[in-house]
Amino acid sequence: MTSVALGPLYRADAVRGLTETEFDVLVVGGGIVGAGAALDAVSRGLSVALVEARDWAAGTSGRSSKLIHGGLRYLERRDFGLVREALRERGLLLHRLAPHLVRPVPFLYPLRGRVWERAYVGAGVTLYDSMGGTRALPRHRQLTRRGALREAPALRPDALVGAIQYYDAQVDDARYTMMVARTAAQYGAQVVTRAEVTGFLREGERVTGARVLDLEGGREIAVRARRVVCATGVWTDGAQAMTGSRAAFGVRASKGVHLVVPRDRIPMDTGLITRTSRSVLFIIPWGRHWLVGTTDTPHEDGPDEPVATHTDVGYLLDQANAVLRTPLTRDDIEGVYAGLRPLLSAEADDTARMSREHAVAEPVPGLVVVTGGKFTTYRVMARDAVDAVAASLDDAVPESVTGRLPILGAVGFEVLWNERRRLAAASGLHVARVEHLLRRYGSCARDVLDLVADDPALAAPIPGADDYLCAEAVYAVTHEGALHLDDVLVRRLRISIEEWDGGVAAAARVARLLADRLGWSEDDVAAEIKRYVLQVRAERRGGPAVAEPEPPLTAV
Repeated sequence: MTSVALGPLYRADAVRGLTETEFDVLVVGGGIVGAGAALDAVSRGLSVALVEARDWAAGTSGRSSKLIHGGLRYLERRDFGLVREALRERGLLLHRLAPHLVRPVPFLYPLRGRVWERAYVGAGVTLYDSMGGTRALPRHRQLTRRGALREAPALRPDALVGAIQYYDAQVDDARYTMMVARTAAQYGAQVVTRAEVTGFLREGERVTGARVLDLEGGREIAVRARRVVCATGVWTDGAQAMTGSRAAFGVRASKGVHLVVPRDRIPMDTGLITRTSRSVLFIIPWGRHWLVGTTDTPHEDGPDEPVATHTDVGYLLDQANAVLRTPLTRDDIEGVYAGLRPLLSAEADDTARMSREHAVAEPVPGLVVVTGGKFTTYRVMARDAVDAVAASLDDAVPESVTGRLPILGAVGFEVLWNERRRLAAASGLHVARVEHLLRRYGSCARDVLDLVADDPALAAPIPGADDYLCAEAVYAVTHEGALHLDDVLVRRLRISIEEWDGGVAAAARVARLLADRLGWSEDDVAAEIKRYVLQVRAERRGGPAVAEPEPPLTAV
């Protein structure tokens, strides 16, 4: 099936379609669960609209640890069902649904006890290996201290007496979310970003749709639907409040902060996981970088744009330096990002001890709310939400098929990977560039290569962000639904966290590549660059963007 290009013309048609159709299901929220619910519903034969107030994965789903994992630490809490479910989903994602976007990554778990800890952790990891069903990844292995230091010479010898190495998987969370939304659109869902729900439509007690403000066109429209699914994560309490009825459950936000440091600062051939006094420390390979995280602290402020504080950064550096031979300093930090986890509210004040189970409820007739959970199990959450919709419809709705439905770019990926040298020769790109494209786009990499064939200038790296081609910025607009500069630099590409300057040096070139496709004037280009620079400074300073003085645009 030919993929749908989420360009400006698609969005205009989709917005028009929102006003002209009564949908079976309207999904509110463009994170991974909302995108997954839209795909689940449309693949069952239902008519579907999906609206997102900002951009795909602009919230929690684009600021995670970027892991697809079972949650090894949940075994200790005896959350066996959650771990088994997550490991089953991990296997599906790796081998059937998204082999182009999800890939294995080894982790080292340092041991500090002489005998009991190796037996205790080893038993847990053995259980972890066996709970995922069919063999999805290599089994764990026991390492002596010498063997562990060969794998991870960055570790202090006195920080371990041995180690256990096991496997989990990794994903670019924002790209994956966008690709799920594109897959839903491919099968007929109307998917629209920058479309904010301002209230629900009612017929008596029943919710029959939503009032949606088109933030690009400035017009409020009524979107009618037989059922509405609310998948708004940490914004769930606010969405439930719009019904004027008692909330089905509360959501607490836990803040997770990650640092990005250069790969050469931590000489290791493996990821690392170890306990901390509050949670766990991950050091995760990420291309030419490491992700160091995470914090797990209650977040009492509003859910919009959480920031990493000086204390958050200091905590992560302290935890990492407790095990690293050469300490990290603040000067080593290339980027920082903060995200919020939606946790079902509980009496406990310690968010690190709350379960990652999800919940589905119908607080008022016609409105299904789904929240909690974790990225890895998004498909199960989406399925359960659509099951709740199906149970309340008069029609017979088929069961979910998303466990057998590859994400856009998966079909044909292995063939193109095997042909990558021929593709490189035909395109004039280095084979490493083609591998980069295949890992990000799967079989859709052909579309990016077609852009290069039509305009060879797009084969040039983006100035200030050499890992990415100019063609990728263009493709983000023509096919991936990007409408603003930060959509590209933060989520379609990960320049904002991977470059020392947060992508400021790349902003001008990318903005001009976008301008021709989005019809921007010179004033629009300047405004987009200014807004992006303010955003980068605010995130790195830990304060509101409005307090930042106007940036010198000549610098970018």
